[in-house]
Amino acid sequence: MSGRTAEIMVAEARKAFWVMVGFLALIWTVQLVNAVSGYALSQSFGIVPREPSRLPAIVTSPFLHWDWAHIEGNSGPLFVFGFLAAYRGVSRFLGVTALIAVVSGLGIWFVSGPGSVTAGASGVVFGYFGYILVRGLFDRHAIDIVVGLVMALCFAYQFTGLLPSDAFSWQGHLAGFVGGILGGWLFRDRRAAGRPDRVAPHTPPAVPGMPAVRPPHPGTAAPASADPSRAALYRELDDLGL
Repeated sequence: MSGRTAEIMVAEARKAFWVMVGFLALIWTVQLVNAVSGYALSQSFGIVPREPSRLPAIVTSPFLHWDWAHIEGNSGPLFVFGFLAAYRGVSRFLGVTALIAVVSGLGIWFVSGPGSVTAGASGVVFGYFGYILVRGLFDRHAIDIVVGLVMALCFAYQFTGLLPSDAFSWQGHLAGFVGGILGGWLFRDRRAAGRPDRVAPHTPPAVPGMPAVRPPHPGTAAPASADPSRAALYRELDDLGL
């Protein structure tokens, strides 16, 4: 790995770290206000199944929890899975997060029991988990495949959260997990199929009275107008999947 590639990886990991720190700081700040109000925010802005007026709660419910044990249980996995989901690129991570939140929230809204109120970030946690497991396969990045396998082994107990239970919102867990897999497919790296540096050189048609222009032979020096530093940077970014 070149020094420039290592610098890019460190920069992206640093951004992912601070994004997750900011996310956790936000939900803990909301938790302080929520606890003082007797968890009125969770009651008012949680998801109520099949209630049209509560569809906007799909956006607000991941930031709300029901007690301190609830937010403590979500915070660790949220940071770990979120960081691993974000270190490839924050912009793609934000798109994946939005998709997971919508799919998880809709799953709760359609399937949860009548009269229930659901709040919490666990659906997003399971979405990140599913995304990490499949991203390497869809992007064809060996490092991400290894990361997915390690996470599957280390957090195998998380799969029990996908089974029906009255102790937690398994509907949100399962829908979030499906949303993460869907995000891995929709936000996969499509550049491998047609990278510009792999396109065959084009030979302009010959013009009568002028010498034919031939593309440079493979292995010859690039034209003077080319920017070798920029080309090298693009290759490094492509290798990182950014």
